[in-house]
Amino acid sequence: MSDRFFIDTNIFVYSFDFSDNEKRERARAIISNSLKESTGVISNQVVQEFINVATRKFETPLTTEDCRTYVEKIMVPLWEVSASPALIIEALEIKERWKYSFYDSMIISAAIMANCSILYSEDLHSSQQIQSLEIVNPFE
Repeated sequence: MSDRFFIDTNIFVYSFDFSDNEKRERARAIISNSLKESTGVISNQVVQEFINVATRKFETPLTTEDCRTYVEKIMVPLWEVSASPALIIEALEIKERWKYSFYDSMIISAAIMANCSILYSEDLHSSQQIQSLEIVNPFE
């Protein structure tokens, strides 16, 4: 089993959440450890979703330059999966079998394609096993 893990968008968003110190610190620890140990993985979807939230929904939205810096320093080293026909076909199969939304299925599919054993997400069914992937809510 792989020691690699996939980090969903909500983990990055929580790393900027100053209203919940516990979640922010847990999210930052996951991101920091993933960079130090080269075990964390994200997809282009995570980058896109993060930028959308960071520039539109944060209490103090990030500027374009702040986003560029964050993406280059934090996200690019973790970014291994981009959209492909195989990713979309796998996501459709996951959507059908496990009844997730298409976009959640894309995240799950990206984690599977990156050979991750864990998908850290608050938004999916924690402890669920999909193929060789376990979904884990790191805030429980």
